[in-house]
Amino acid sequence: MASVQLSAVEEMEEKFLDAAARGHVSLLSTFLSHSPSLLNCSGHNSWTALMMAARNGHYDVAETLLSHGCDKLSVNHSSQTAYDIAKFWGHRHISDLLAGTPDQPQHVLQTSDLYQQDNYFNREPLDRQSERRADTAWLEAKQKSPDSVYLLFSNLSPMLSSQEDGPGTHTKVCRLGYEVVKELLHKPDSVMIFLGVEQRNTPSSSSTSSPQTNGIREPPAWFAINTDTEPAELLKLSREANSVFPQRPNRDLLTLSEDEAGIIAQARAVLAWHSRYSFCPTCGSGTKMEDGGYKRTCLNPDCKSLQGVHNTCYPRVDPVVIMLVIHPDGNQCLLGRKKVFPVGMFSCLAGFIEPGEAIEAAVKREVEEESGVKVGPVQYISCQPWPMPSNLMIGCMAVALSTDIKVDEKEIEEARWFTRQQVIDSVYRGSSPVFTMPPRQAIAHQLVKQWIGMTSNL
Repeated sequence: MASVQLSAVEEMEEKFLDAAARGHVSLLSTFLSHSPSLLNCSGHNSWTALMMAARNGHYDVAETLLSHGCDKLSVNHSSQTAYDIAKFWGHRHISDLLAGTPDQPQHVLQTSDLYQQDNYFNREPLDRQSERRADTAWLEAKQKSPDSVYLLFSNLSPMLSSQEDGPGTHTKVCRLGYEVVKELLHKPDSVMIFLGVEQRNTPSSSSTSSPQTNGIREPPAWFAINTDTEPAELLKLSREANSVFPQRPNRDLLTLSEDEAGIIAQARAVLAWHSRYSFCPTCGSGTKMEDGGYKRTCLNPDCKSLQGVHNTCYPRVDPVVIMLVIHPDGNQCLLGRKKVFPVGMFSCLAGFIEPGEAIEAAVKREVEEESGVKVGPVQYISCQPWPMPSNLMIGCMAVALSTDIKVDEKEIEEARWFTRQQVIDSVYRGSSPVFTMPPRQAIAHQLVKQWIGMTSNL
């Protein structure tokens, strides 16, 4: 059989990748000094030099490649990054290097990919400054500041605007000023909460209107208002031409930027709590709002909720376990679908944690109730606030002890085992997949991606 003749470029790329695989830092650096374009070249199955270093545990090679600005997020034919490869082969010193950023220390604790990927709704661009919530004088001054930002909600739906951004449409939160919303603040049906201040400082010379501390301009404060005023009247307050109050938050809120989604998650969850807890859950009397919107106090001086640790009027968070169940063979996962899902969509099983129940116990109970499958070991992966209205999705993985499926039709419509290749086709390929997954903003999508990395044949 005639041998395949490599071109000069292909031969150089092969030698470069071989140097990375063998850990020859000096030879690797020589290649890069003469041909910088080799940095992100790929060979068989789209493996890059960084992936070669990650596979073989060559820390110096990985460090050199990163110092030259290599792409650490590129994927091979198995849809895995160099981080996935290092973690699979147990080279923690490499995975820690790849997980770190120039502005952050290296991770001491072993964390999951999901923690690094920053789930949607998780981002917090605002400093909540909980220690200032009881300072009424400071809050009142911030409320009236011309730099303060107000987000407006109608029936818990935020005012959004859409703008053409290149080939698509970009959705953003409408930001209003105090002068625009001040009349709403005096209406009895309006609820205003303090969200926090921006996590930045700018030189005092940039503005003369904001309060200053030691010559540094204080960052703008953010507030949110929910009102029963007619939405059509509220839309007149916006300067944006395409302002709307979306009616389907489960879909429309997923079009925001990561930063704005995090702010909306905080605002909507707290406002939803106020809409449901106008009366004391202990004695039924009326309540008043305190601490910038993060506490309601009973107006009945004899109420038990005012005594000691019995105060029950704090914002509610509903914990939900959402889990990806892995087949005993490690190459299949269990997904289910509800009748309300779009045609062909499957997702992870999920359910509320009951009082006095541990996360692990809730995972085992919910999986067996919904699918009939018994699970053993449970591992926490990451969590995600889900402001619909105030859930905290606790993402886990669990290993099945049994494989026979018996669906509880009151809970879900169908449950099936899917192979790893079927999941990869759904998540990455997008070409006539057997099923579809929830969007990337959902933690179920990220749990599945996590499992792909764990079970890849590297």
